Amino acid sequence: MKHLIIVNGTMGAGKTTVCRCLTKLLPANVFLDGDWCWDMTPFTVTEETKAMVLENISFLLNQFLSCSSLEYVIFCWVIHQKEILQDILSRLQTENCRVLTVSLICSEDALRRRLENDVRAGIRTEDVIARSVARLACYRDFPSVKVDVSEISPQEAAARIAAMAARPEDDA
Repeated sequence: MKHLIIVNGTMGAGKTTVCRCLTKLLPANVFLDGDWCWDMTPFTVTEETKAMVLENISFLLNQFLSCSSLEYVIFCWVIHQKEILQDILSRLQTENCRVLTVSLICSEDALRRRLENDVRAGIRTEDVIARSVARLACYRDFPSVKVDVSEISPQEAAARIAAMAARPEDDA
């Protein structure tokens, strides 16, 4: 059986880092970060580019899900609305596939610290802090398993997700 692990969370929650750690824990896997599917300059959010990124993500995930060499498909993206998740899932061939959706959540203080470090390092611009903090609430009621990453390392978060993915479906 295939496993599709979807990891979402606000900007700065640690999705990419946790998923990179997850690739080291799971056998026969591939990792797709949704941000890679529209890494353009200038970054432009329009109806056209939103439709394009959903097509890109769906195409790649379906290719990975159909590959017999892969057991785990790991995907991360902000996905702050359940309708976005439903749209993506409706485009995927998930027969004989277990889907696990995990939201990385954290305290506002932990998020601010991470983002401020990224701003100082030149990885992000300062405006991301307010936008990301505003999205924190989106994940509290999101239809997913929650992993609070406020006080744990990315490796610990990845280990928790790997353990969930390895459990029989009835136990997840």
